[in-house]
Amino acid sequence: MSVLVQKYGGTSVGTPERIHHVAERIVSTRRAGTDLVVVVSAMADTTDDLLELAGKVSRSSHPRELDMLLTAGERISMALVAMAVNDRGQEAVSFTGSQSGIVTDTSHTRAKILEVKADRIREELKRGRVVIVAGFQGVSRDREVTTLGRGGSDTTAVALAAALGAEACEIYTDVDGVYTADPRIVPQARKLPELSYDEMLELASLGAKVLHNRSVEIARRFRVPIHVRSSFNSNEGSRIRKGDQMEQVVIRGIAHDADVAKVALLGVPDRPGVAAEIFREVGGRGVNVRMIVQASGADSKNDVTFAVGSHDVKIVLPIVEEVRKRLGARAFVYDPDVAIISVVGEGLATSPGTAGEVFAALAKAGVNIEIISTSSITITCIVRKSDAELAIRSLHDALQLEQEA
Repeated sequence: MSVLVQKYGGTSVGTPERIHHVAERIVSTRRAGTDLVVVVSAMADTTDDLLELAGKVSRSSHPRELDMLLTAGERISMALVAMAVNDRGQEAVSFTGSQSGIVTDTSHTRAKILEVKADRIREELKRGRVVIVAGFQGVSRDREVTTLGRGGSDTTAVALAAALGAEACEIYTDVDGVYTADPRIVPQARKLPELSYDEMLELASLGAKVLHNRSVEIARRFRVPIHVRSSFNSNEGSRIRKGDQMEQVVIRGIAHDADVAKVALLGVPDRPGVAAEIFREVGGRGVNVRMIVQASGADSKNDVTFAVGSHDVKIVLPIVEEVRKRLGARAFVYDPDVAIISVVGEGLATSPGTAGEVFAALAKAGVNIEIISTSSITITCIVRKSDAELAIRSLHDALQLEQEA
């Protein structure tokens, strides 16, 4: 049995007309002889509207009830898409995350998938039906409805593809692939026909919005080929799979994230276990820490600086103040006016000259670098938010990313 998983984002199913268009594509794919599982997001803006509604009803945090509320968006999409497919003479059935066998942990609003029991999906595929699955959701072993957090529908799609041994997972969105930079900032940005899992994971983790990093992690672990495509045309998109560049340096693109804040603890005692204490507290609240830099100061004291998403600031600041008091640190500072800029490509670790090119390009553009971090495939800088677009354009030009590698 050859299975294909397709995922359609919120803009792809955002109107009745677009749902009709998606249904046509689904039926065409199925009639070509492929068994098909389709994962859908909530219609465009639905999740934001539900969150706004919840805020008007209650000022308190109700994670369990919020999950119950937010899963309604994907349930609407799955039912409408199934109706449109059935109207075209192709049998389809819609399933919630729990009906699809997506079992998660108990962390409401940010659950992680533990296993996928896809027996019911397999049964429907044997009957010749297209299975339409609500993305972003699952059920815990305590039988509680859960949601997977941001980008959860991507994660649903790749997890199902892995469980079903699918030939590929096609991610349909409002762009036709992964680009060397955001085309809205760099008009000459080039679509990348192919990336490795590691490259895509870094791009996704560092701000590229095309795919969620958790979905790429699953794809890498289970070797699921991903094809990022536009739902509005039939063009070839970007394929993500195992890399084969060996030691060749290939810079794939520039990721950026302006939705971040920088936090620094100043005058932290220089002793074993301090970093563990800081980040155990922060990580224990589900906050993803982006960059960590420790600098030695005077009097056996250190400064510890890190970045978090802007949406996590309300959680992080009280924690940092509590840790500061407990450690006897001098102060902590918070700066929301920063952006993270990252150059991503395999082989950067064996190419010392590339870092010099990056720093020289930013210096020539008059962009000051506040923090630098590197890995085997990334060079990452924190700059002022007001300098971010200039930095991206300058790097894209200096590294000649508009040209084929």
